[in-house]
Amino acid sequence: MARAPLLSPSLSSANVDTLAPAASPATTKSFSDHYSTSFSSPYKLLAVLSGHAGAVSSLALCGEFLLSASVAQDIIAWQHPDLRPFTRFGHGDGSVKALVAAGNRLFTAHQDRRIRVWKVSRRPGNAFRLVATLPTARDYLLRIIKRSSFIQTRRHHRRLWIEHADSISCLAVGPGVIYSGSWDKTLKVWRASDLKCIESIAAHDDAINALVAHKGILCSASADGKIRIWAKGKSSHCLRATLVSRKEVSWNAVVVSDEGGFVYGGGSDGGVMGWEIEGPRVVCHAMEAHAMAVLCLCTTAGFVFSGSADNTIGVWRREKGGGLERLGTISGHEGPVKCLQASWRCVGGGGGFMLYSGGLDKSLRVWWLPKEYGGEGEMREEMEKCIMVV
Repeated sequence: MARAPLLSPSLSSANVDTLAPAASPATTKSFSDHYSTSFSSPYKLLAVLSGHAGAVSSLALCGEFLLSASVAQDIIAWQHPDLRPFTRFGHGDGSVKALVAAGNRLFTAHQDRRIRVWKVSRRPGNAFRLVATLPTARDYLLRIIKRSSFIQTRRHHRRLWIEHADSISCLAVGPGVIYSGSWDKTLKVWRASDLKCIESIAAHDDAINALVAHKGILCSASADGKIRIWAKGKSSHCLRATLVSRKEVSWNAVVVSDEGGFVYGGGSDGGVMGWEIEGPRVVCHAMEAHAMAVLCLCTTAGFVFSGSADNTIGVWRREKGGGLERLGTISGHEGPVKCLQASWRCVGGGGGFMLYSGGLDKSLRVWWLPKEYGGEGEMREEMEKCIMVV
């Protein structure tokens, strides 16, 4: 069968067909001849990466690697530019709920209520080395001798305040700190220099599903129907604003625009809603963005992407005032889309961006969209600034 030509010269069909070594259980196959489009400039499905035994739960970009985690407790590192499976790590530590990279370290959140810290290097066979588990043993020892360090989580049960009482669902990186959000309704703040827990915040009335930190603010999205904006004070974080919808909805995802002026939430009702942070005021409400719940969001330059339980990805262009214009829908997953990442690349003289999507169908899909898709004028200029030369 003849294949549709790929837009990226460095991701030729020859490269895509040979991504996975025969000895590796992680595999990649070309899907370039099976894509759908509702765009005047079509996206291309470059490849399907497989190898996880369970649903793909989180994605992260870490230097030259794309990392994918699953509920089957493992993490696979795929190496750019051809996305060969590089290594697999993280076995036996509980379902991996979230990934976030900070410098030469990777932080992973697990269902066993722990955060694991991995040092990233170029050493063959040991590129991701486990260096700490949070809370650290030192942090435990310093606090366990003080009665004031314990809080009551439920009747006849007490726990150190530095511990999460339920699964850690999300992570975010701020200036000098790591944030963790949990189904126990709390946020915890960890100092990056010594990995010590320095603050615990009773942030919501229900499970926290998503976090994003950007330019000095932290946004938390919760099943209690609220998105909260936090600002760092001299010694602790304070609540800056609470964003709510007009109807009951669980917020599953939250992102902040690149320049930091707008925040967008994805809800259980299938809608995407946006607010201007200063004020705050509602700037858009796409009530029927998807037929089912929005599970994830990501943003890059002038675009916002929404992944849904209806197995599709919505593509939106952000307008000047923060509103969202629906550009189209990407389909291909055979299950709900749980996580998204996007990165700008300039290869072979052609620019555009890679969109990575992970689903409950256990697959990771790699899409290519040309930069021309964003149109002309101011939006085009903004995208040009974000292109990374590789």
